[in-house]
Amino acid sequence: MADAMNFVIGEKFPLPIQARGEGGLFQADANGLMFILQLNHLDVIAIEAFRTGKMEFALYEEDGLLFLLYQIDGIFKAGWGDAPLSFHNMQAEHLPTEKSLQDPCLHLYLVDAQLGLLLAQRDVALGGAFMQQLRQHVSKRLAEPLAAPEYMQRLQSVYAQHPTDQSMRDRAGAVQEVPLAIVPPMSAAHKKLH
Repeated sequence: MADAMNFVIGEKFPLPIQARGEGGLFQADANGLMFILQLNHLDVIAIEAFRTGKMEFALYEEDGLLFLLYQIDGIFKAGWGDAPLSFHNMQAEHLPTEKSLQDPCLHLYLVDAQLGLLLAQRDVALGGAFMQQLRQHVSKRLAEPLAAPEYMQRLQSVYAQHPTDQSMRDRAGAVQEVPLAIVPPMSAAHKKLH
């Protein structure tokens, strides 16, 4: 993300988070793509699952809104979470640019919702179809911005039509699977070679 930012595990998350409480936040800005997951009750297993576990992301678009849907094995037993993308609270100099959206990397951050501490981070390379849908949405939304009241009205309408995130997932466009990222230990024979 930003070159001047220091993202240090165990320290305060260096960026302001406007929406406090549990849940996911998805942001596309001048620095690229970021997903922040804030949770209240975290243990070592959840932190390790975020850092190395299997994940799946999907994009769902309806009524001019884009939702990042997420499922993270080891943190959520079942089901999906959602994080809508919005620009109405963002200052003009922080809006995403064509250049910032060229980087197909989604920066993931796990933050303790009560203490604001960064507990884990991970980078995920996004595929072409995923990035294409995202870029198209951002381009259209920046050309035709939504005011906060209209955004909120549309958001409530989408949530009313889809009482579960699974119903959004069933209709999602692009999907990105993230495999388990644990490196198996070296065998004794392999260690002897080094």
